[in-house]
Amino acid sequence: MTSSSAVRQSFLRCLDNSRLSPEPYNHWLLSQALPEDAADGIAALPWAPPTVQETYGKRETNNASRTYFGAENQARHPVCAAVAEAFQSRDVTDAIQRTCGVDLSGTSLRIEYCQDTDGFWLEPHTDIGVKKYTMLIYLSKGPDCEDWGTDVLDETKTIVARAPYAFNEGLIFIPGTNTWHGFAKRPINGVRKSIIVNYVGPEWRARHELAFPDAPIT
Repeated sequence: MTSSSAVRQSFLRCLDNSRLSPEPYNHWLLSQALPEDAADGIAALPWAPPTVQETYGKRETNNASRTYFGAENQARHPVCAAVAEAFQSRDVTDAIQRTCGVDLSGTSLRIEYCQDTDGFWLEPHTDIGVKKYTMLIYLSKGPDCEDWGTDVLDETKTIVARAPYAFNEGLIFIPGTNTWHGFAKRPINGVRKSIIVNYVGPEWRARHELAFPDAPIT
């Protein structure tokens, strides 16, 4: 069973080896973000992909069917608890702050588990200001998923890069007014699995989405 210590150690190595791309805004590309058994464990969680007819280019269109590593899911699934505890830890948050030049003090951890199916797309957007950090870790395997990475766009909303999509790889950026990203509609032959890790400000209202709603980062 994956421990939070193993998750911490794996992510710290990953962050040390991350590749910074400065255009069109700073974003970091990740490899081997989690221990392989943790990544496999998340991908194997017994949750069927939500039945979604249309996203209208926004995840919040289907808020009722979204899944988080909140207290209930941590209690039910040890891998959720291990991952949440690792990203709540001081050594991980300190390393993120050093590497990405971001202040996480007073923020709360939010981890969403996503299972996107054919027809899913996201319009170009910048994350709302209450999100202080965004990271995606991709969790699907197979030859058909290599084009499923997040689109990185410039201020004209033109795609200038696409994050490589492969199992246990990912992307970090610090949300700002220029951090345009999305997912242009394209075939998804299977299920595009990922986790989205955010640290959000104290004004975040949906407290059930938070991993530790009463324990902000210090």
